[in-house]
Amino acid sequence: MRYSVTRLCGGKALMAAPREPLNIEMSDAAAILSRTCEIKSCDDMMLVMSWKGMEVTLYTQGKVMFHPLDDRNAAIAYANEILAQFIG
Repeated sequence: MRYSVTRLCGGKALMAAPREPLNIEMSDAAAILSRTCEIKSCDDMMLVMSWKGMEVTLYTQGKVMFHPLDDRNAAIAYANEILAQFIG
């Protein structure tokens, strides 16, 4: 999958946004992701979790924000790892 990667929060976070937006149901995402990480909060628009020592926010469109993270290649690899659970 191809992504646009944006630096956020004064350079302490990266957001990987799929070039083709997805439509992820957050309650389904929470059920799947709770097997491998701690879900901190979840609503209709986003899910916040603790994952691999980071705070990760997943949005319905498939955007994934990682904090703290400054490695663009890692952001893409991590986004692929997370989103692979929701796409065929």
